[in-house]
Amino acid sequence: VQFVESGGGSVQPGGSLRLSCAPSTFTEENYDVGWFRQAPGKEREGISCINVRDNTTYYTDSVKGRFTIARDNTKNTVYLQMNNLKPEDPATYYCAPALLLCFGARSFSPRLFDSWGQGIQVTVSS
Repeated sequence: VQFVESGGGSVQPGGSLRLSCAPSTFTEENYDVGWFRQAPGKEREGISCINVRDNTTYYTDSVKGRFTIARDNTKNTVYLQMNNLKPEDPATYYCAPALLLCFGARSFSPRLFDSWGQGIQVTVSS
């Protein structure tokens, strides 16, 4: 099932945004979900992941302490709260369900995720 991102936009440095990620069609199944981002000319980077069994979360060092991933299983939606946004954060942000599960380093490997959506733009500028 494909997921759809929403909530992007433009903020000043130090500002906040909350991204949402939900299935594009109805599904009763909940997935481990990862958030990724891709800046122009750069590879897609995994930044966070949350598993469905116990909500264990994983963060890459570049966002740890600033971004928070959470899920609402009643809405089958995963959120990414982004605080203290920095000039290096602008990118197209994507969410995707894990082919296996979120665990350790595999939480950040794009090849272990599938059904990519269109992504959503995040801009940070003063």
